[in-house]
Amino acid sequence: MLVAARRGGDWLVVGVNSDASVRRLKGPERPVRTEAERAFILASLECVDAVVVFSEDTPLELVRTLEPDVIVKGGDYSPDTVVGADIVRARGGRVVIVPITPGHSTTSTIARLRDSSKGKHD
Repeated sequence: MLVAARRGGDWLVVGVNSDASVRRLKGPERPVRTEAERAFILASLECVDAVVVFSEDTPLELVRTLEPDVIVKGGDYSPDTVVGADIVRARGGRVVIVPITPGHSTTSTIARLRDSSKGKHD
């Protein structure tokens, strides 16, 4: 998804939810990796130009501040559900939805790990 996002513009800035934001959105057992770890991993990728950690539950303020020409989200979104899409479109920008690869979300990875550990204890 990040490679596809990079193709969409001159720069790729990735917004990452803060740990507190992830806990509010996903529950007390999340995130699995800290915001610093997640940001470091993303920043080390060749296709990523910058990483910004945001503490709000949505990246709306980040979109307002950065004024991107393109917003890219995974296929679990539709163009109408992307936060900030209206702001980007109003400036002549685009919203791009990239198909996701099934089974590769953090949620599905955690579920697989839990299922495999249950079998070892039975």
